[in-house]
Amino acid sequence: MSSPLCKQDFEYLADFRYRLRQFLRFSEELAQSHGITPLQYQLLLQVQGYPGRDWATVAELAERLQSHHHSVVGLINRCESQQLLRKAPGRSDGRQVEISLLPKGLELVEKLAQAHRDELLLLKDLAGSHSPDLLLNIQQALKTGN
Repeated sequence: MSSPLCKQDFEYLADFRYRLRQFLRFSEELAQSHGITPLQYQLLLQVQGYPGRDWATVAELAERLQSHHHSVVGLINRCESQQLLRKAPGRSDGRQVEISLLPKGLELVEKLAQAHRDELLLLKDLAGSHSPDLLLNIQQALKTGN
């Protein structure tokens, strides 16, 4: 069993939640200023950032977005209508659909991801000693590429 929380624990948790909300608000506003929803940005990011390849299946994206399959299909369709991504039959299983970015989607996600990385590093610098190790780990991973 873990020990009871002290005042400093609450301060760290509250500060982390504040910084997280700042980042999320930044992300929401940035996506909207580029003509897409925050969820559309997350979808593009998950496709581009899928481990080991430059495409993902609908089921994989549903897991990564922590959403229902049918909701992700609708999201994919909206992005497809904006010419951000494309759907193709699965290479090994024709029942699956592979989602990959089109040039317009790749350009957009690269631009937004760069701004997100810069914002994360800025928030880490602003957080100072109240920053939990999670932000430090994020900063180190971004700088080292791990």
